Amino acid sequence: MPYVTITTWEVPDGVAQEVSLRNLKEKRLPALRELGATRVTVLRTSDRTTAAVSEWPDRRTRDEALAMIELVRGKLHSEDGSRMTGELRGDVIAQL
Repeated sequence: MPYVTITTWEVPDGVAQEVSLRNLKEKRLPALRELGATRVTVLRTSDRTTAAVSEWPDRRTRDEALAMIELVRGKLHSEDGSRMTGELRGDVIAQL
């Protein structure tokens, strides 16, 4: 059964959104793909915030990738100051 995570992120004042976006495109998205994500969609929700919707083939694949995901998150935070502000996750129970 597919599994989805939705994370929300904030870039601090004084950090260009473009820096965070470049890190996202060059590092975070490829890392998630390598770890088994089948699709990742990122939404700009304000000048300083984004939301990422990551789709996984199943919960086990995402759970096995979690330690590496945490390492990537920590590295990006040290580079651009972005921080995760929330996370939702669960099995897909309906889809159109």
